[in-house]
Amino acid sequence: MNKSTKRRALLLVNPKARRGREAIDPVIERLGGGGLAVTVEPFEALPEIARDIVRLRHMADLVIVCGGDGSVSSAALAAIESRLPMGIIPMGTANDLARTLEIPLGLVDAADVIVGGKTRRIDVGTVNGHAFFNVASIGLSSKLAQGLDPLLKKRFGRLGYALAAMKVLARARPFPARIVEKGMVIDVRTFQVAVGNGRHYGGGNVVEETAEIDDGHLDLYSLEMTNLWKLALMLRSFRSGRHGAWSEVRTARCVEFDVKTRKPMPVNADGEIVTSTPAHFKVHPRAISIFVPRTTASR
Repeated sequence: MNKSTKRRALLLVNPKARRGREAIDPVIERLGGGGLAVTVEPFEALPEIARDIVRLRHMADLVIVCGGDGSVSSAALAAIESRLPMGIIPMGTANDLARTLEIPLGLVDAADVIVGGKTRRIDVGTVNGHAFFNVASIGLSSKLAQGLDPLLKKRFGRLGYALAAMKVLARARPFPARIVEKGMVIDVRTFQVAVGNGRHYGGGNVVEETAEIDDGHLDLYSLEMTNLWKLALMLRSFRSGRHGAWSEVRTARCVEFDVKTRKPMPVNADGEIVTSTPAHFKVHPRAISIFVPRTTASR
């Protein structure tokens, strides 16, 4: 490609994302002004994202996903297969991957990051073959994802999550699970098993104090308490990633985990129900290139 040829960007837009109503025109204008030839492709259902990338990959030098964490994760495997770097315009509620990578939440500012051209190779987690960047979990968060009204989520954002979470906590009961790590079997009774790939999840919680999205590991925690309302005392620990200091929280770090339950239970990956137990979790080190700010330290 000679220097006068514009890079071709495939821009995938989710009009149903919480910030999807915001005008995308300034983003397209900024990308175009930065030397990108933009093709806009709307999607409404997450499975459409991967199909669009595979279908249009020969027309693109990079793919840009406008949407929330679930939309970005849905694009991951197709982008990897197509060998395309990926840009993120954070238009969701939590935007945890953007926080992890220090991508600004302002849409035009996020477009500036893509124009800047700096990329970082990061890990991708999978659960039963479905990609996730932040966290995949069984238990409380899956019930929250199932019970959250999309209209409530779009209208109230984090407040909508909080209202739905109160209902889930009031009805929650622990469940038996078997965790397998490096051939070692642990039987637990837990309210939630979560496996993190990145650093942030749940609107700013930290997976584990030292976790990074390119450390080549997954971080697991299991909530094994008798009184779920003790979570209120733990909130600060979850925000800092130090929840493993509580005796009720089991933690582990590995490259693969298996979690089995007596009956199939839904698995929530980056805010979307994608599969059910038994669940096989695996990390794919530095599997994808993501556009990041030039001020981000090289890794």
